[in-house]
Amino acid sequence: MLMAQFADFTEVDKFVADFEHVVKHPIKERSSVYYTGVDLGTACTVVATLDENRRPVAGRYLYPEKPIVRDGMVVDYIGAVNIVRHMKEEIEEELGTELEFGAAAIPPGTDTLDGGAVKNVTESAGFTITNLQDEPTAANNLLNIKNGAVVDIGGGTTGISIIKDGKVIFTDDEATGGTHFSLVLAGAYKESFEEAELYKRDPKNHEEIFPVLRPTVQKVAQIIKDMVQGYDVDELVLVGGSCCLKGIEKEIESWTGIPTHKPQNPLFITPLGIALSCTDQPKF
Repeated sequence: MLMAQFADFTEVDKFVADFEHVVKHPIKERSSVYYTGVDLGTACTVVATLDENRRPVAGRYLYPEKPIVRDGMVVDYIGAVNIVRHMKEEIEEELGTELEFGAAAIPPGTDTLDGGAVKNVTESAGFTITNLQDEPTAANNLLNIKNGAVVDIGGGTTGISIIKDGKVIFTDDEATGGTHFSLVLAGAYKESFEEAELYKRDPKNHEEIFPVLRPTVQKVAQIIKDMVQGYDVDELVLVGGSCCLKGIEKEIESWTGIPTHKPQNPLFITPLGIALSCTDQPKF
């Protein structure tokens, strides 16, 4: 009997660790071309830049004071443009060059609703956009899952890409994510949403808050279970900032009955996957 071959995150974790390092210590050696990924998140916006060898050289991430995205949709266009443009300019100053090419991503199934907004934000910030994928598919540019499902649990939505023999065969998205975790915490702890959001981000608090969040995590797990119904999915791989919650993978595995894993820091998987999708050829 053949044993299932689950994802090996050794190289993925190293790639993410390299990115975390260059955010603070950019690599300034000149590259012939730079590839940048822009991830407009509900809770966190990330800009990741790779060199000609597709290795991380610089980046920025920011938790906006006011939401620029809600449930996967851009709700503050000007704010989003200003944030991405500022991050772009900071990286350009560090590297001593202009960043021309950029790629972006959207929740699955929202291309006709909001894909244009994300594309326009990226272009208005000064990038020539070269790719626009759905978020979990973009994440798989780094994960390289051949058979299974990539689940991107962000601040506002839970999106999925089911992959068979290296090809995406199904995508879906639903508006439930980390924002709902924070709302539940705010109610339980009788504090503001902002206070709950900050408390949730601290890993030292995860064991304490998980019992409070378990019903909401189970709701996310049921969404995933419904999405994969009818498909032969051997493994779930979790990405997105909300998957930083300690123990979330065990709860989802218990609820869905599908082996569930996550890289060491799932927050940066999608933006780095977006950067890997970037080319030097305009797409639009």
